[in-house]
Amino acid sequence: MWRYVLRRLLQAVPVFIGTTLLIYAMVFALPGDPIQALAGDKPVPDNVLATLRDRYNLDDPLLVQYAKYMWGLLQGDLGENYTGQSVSEMLSGRWVVTAQLALTAWIFELAVGILLGVWAGLRRGRLADTLVLSGTTLVIAVPVFVLGYAAQLLFGLHWQIFPTAGTDDGWPMSYLLPGMVLGSLGLSYVARLTRTSLSENLRADYVRTANAKGLSRARVVGRHALRNSLIPVVTYLGVDFGNMMAGAVVTEGIFNLPGIGGQVFESIQLKEGPVVVGAVTLLVLIFLLVNLVVDLLYGVLDPRIRYE
Repeated sequence: MWRYVLRRLLQAVPVFIGTTLLIYAMVFALPGDPIQALAGDKPVPDNVLATLRDRYNLDDPLLVQYAKYMWGLLQGDLGENYTGQSVSEMLSGRWVVTAQLALTAWIFELAVGILLGVWAGLRRGRLADTLVLSGTTLVIAVPVFVLGYAAQLLFGLHWQIFPTAGTDDGWPMSYLLPGMVLGSLGLSYVARLTRTSLSENLRADYVRTANAKGLSRARVVGRHALRNSLIPVVTYLGVDFGNMMAGAVVTEGIFNLPGIGGQVFESIQLKEGPVVVGAVTLLVLIFLLVNLVVDLLYGVLDPRIRYE
């Protein structure tokens, strides 16, 4: 297994370089001068403009800029924005907020999604199955900002079950409602994937053999059918965690959470390329790590899978 992990880590290197280079090139291609953007409509003296462009390597070719960025990254330095603030310090506090939000949403969709999927899969064609399919279809059809404002109005203002905004109550209380909103779409897909996969595996030959041996229903479902059914679900959950980290901008805005999404959105508007690239770099690292963990979980769920 360790050889497999090492091989996957080596394979991740060109993926990481290619992804960060693409993002860096997109930021580099943004129109306008970021130094001039700091001053707004006020003119910037030529000597000041030249000094700042030299400090932030803006006059260097793209590949030279990227090489300098990667050299700093290898030393744990994400660089500075165009006002001299450390990108690492800017992202540190916001990164914790987004990570806690994504983790809350991910746990919610994992636990509730699988439970609903198993409930529907064991009762295929019955009322429970119809309720799960109808409910998940409804959630998928509703835009996240509509769901967020509705949840905020009902559970926060009307019934006063959860805080409506901010992080004053800490984790997990401040993150439960936005986490459920953020994880609602993924929960729907997890439930439907689990339901479909479990229904198919319950008709497989090895399940009929287990039933013929006299094994209990719980053991047949839990130990045999469900483990194989979770492989596509685990794949989706791994990908979706990265999506949550990157796509929480709307949810953070609705619930006034000072997360990484809002910082990236603001930095794009201000043309602060180092902040955008630094945030995306961390997202890419998390995405690659989560996918490695997902691949390793395949062998845990299905002993027939071997790492060669």
